[in-house]
Amino acid sequence: MLNKLVCGLVLLSLPPTLVAAGDVQAGKQKAATCVACHGPDGNSGNPTWPNLAGQHAEYIRKQLQDFREGRRKNDQMSPFAAALSDQDIADLAVYYASLAPKIGHAQPEHLEPGARLYRAGDAAKGMAACMACHGPAGTGNPAANYPRINAQHATYTELQLKAFKAEARANDVNGVMRDIAGRMSNDSIKAVADYLQGLH
Repeated sequence: MLNKLVCGLVLLSLPPTLVAAGDVQAGKQKAATCVACHGPDGNSGNPTWPNLAGQHAEYIRKQLQDFREGRRKNDQMSPFAAALSDQDIADLAVYYASLAPKIGHAQPEHLEPGARLYRAGDAAKGMAACMACHGPAGTGNPAANYPRINAQHATYTELQLKAFKAEARANDVNGVMRDIAGRMSNDSIKAVADYLQGLH
């Protein structure tokens, strides 16, 4: 009886549809239209567009689905994602996850304040340390779907933190990022974003 109950609970916890398995080679072919913004190796040449190389596949999958379904909006990405099938998304996600990220450099003036916020947070503002979710090296936690945030353009990270702060971006689970970014000053956002660009 207990085994049946446990099995029943497990089945109830499963998503109603199976998630498509991604194929790296198919993703590489489908990424031909992504190269213009995200670079031929997943490392963008424009600091306002994200590096995708080395990002966790499930995180990429969620973001593309959110763009497609309107939970996240961007004038360039939303129309592109609208045309993607679940299989397209799965293929692109595993392809970009297979690529190597390029670590950048932080400005010297942001190293100390950025490191302090990332590693210790700000107790006075009730802000938890970023590394509690994203790890000591900023490589994230794929099991919890916390993204890799190191080796990302400082400009892009700053834009996203400000979007969370303004609640213009609201596709974070349980509002965690909106809460954290809402406690940060613009100077703090800039420092931690720049620190992350060179974190490895």
